[in-house]
Amino acid sequence: MSESSNQPPQSKASKLRQLYRDHAPVVSPGVYDGYSAMMVQAMGFKSAATTGAGLSNSVLGVPDIGLFSLRDNIDACRRIASSVSIPIMADADTGYGNAVTVYHVVQYFEEAGVVGINIEDQLMPKRCGHMRGKELVEPREMVKKIEAAIKAKKDPDFIINARTDAIAVEGIEGTVARIREYVAAGADMIYADAFRDEDDIRRVIDAARGVPVNVNMGFGIRSRPTSPSISMARLKELGVTRVSLPRMLPAAALMGMQKALEVMRECIETGKLVDRPDLLVGMETITGLMGYEQLSQLENDLLPDEELERKYQSASRDYVVKKGV
Repeated sequence: MSESSNQPPQSKASKLRQLYRDHAPVVSPGVYDGYSAMMVQAMGFKSAATTGAGLSNSVLGVPDIGLFSLRDNIDACRRIASSVSIPIMADADTGYGNAVTVYHVVQYFEEAGVVGINIEDQLMPKRCGHMRGKELVEPREMVKKIEAAIKAKKDPDFIINARTDAIAVEGIEGTVARIREYVAAGADMIYADAFRDEDDIRRVIDAARGVPVNVNMGFGIRSRPTSPSISMARLKELGVTRVSLPRMLPAAALMGMQKALEVMRECIETGKLVDRPDLLVGMETITGLMGYEQLSQLENDLLPDEELERKYQSASRDYVVKKGV
């Protein structure tokens, strides 16, 4: 037996760290359910991240102001992470309490199957990054949370992404001062939200002193009052490691639903049949994404002939597998 065969399999967190080293900037679209996570994977993206706002909005129908509980978050992350093979980062808000709470929170998220979490330095109840009225904890409190998170993780490659919202509250000088403390505390990644221009990014990267930097982008979302859009090529030149897109998929999904419902309303009002396949994916896309063909193959392999005959009447095994019935 070769020596390499005795090595433990590489963890998803380790794979993501390797991806950051080899292919920066790595784009992580924000996902909030099985559909969005599986579509990200199917489209060839190598990683994704849960969007705290997307989960709060889609699951509870409320603003992202800390109402989505720890248990809600853990349960959602576990379902999302188990639905795909790519590594998933998660949004842990403020860590749901003090440093002792954070210690347990990290273990919950790690057990849920995600490869890292964002922890932000806002006061609870927190506010979504684009909202006004954000308030921050003292830097020392955030430092203790980072130290607790580092102490709690079992996989050394599990990523503690220290987010600061200080640009909107204390300006870039206060942000730089906080980042230096967060790096010294052992943060694996730095995430300064709501940067205003390229100079902010440069200052953040300089302050991080070699620790990977996460930049949050709106990707063309209209009326976004915070960060400007910057090309991936330029972000690479600046030295950005990770680009998160938390609002892209929820906004795209809402646009698609709005357009489809407008057409349906037109059908109701005019009494006419309007066929708009351009607004919808086909059933083959849904069944392909959800693995219907693999399900049919399992039935074909595992069920007795008489059960297949009863379920699908005269359908042959080849038909069952080919058609995904």
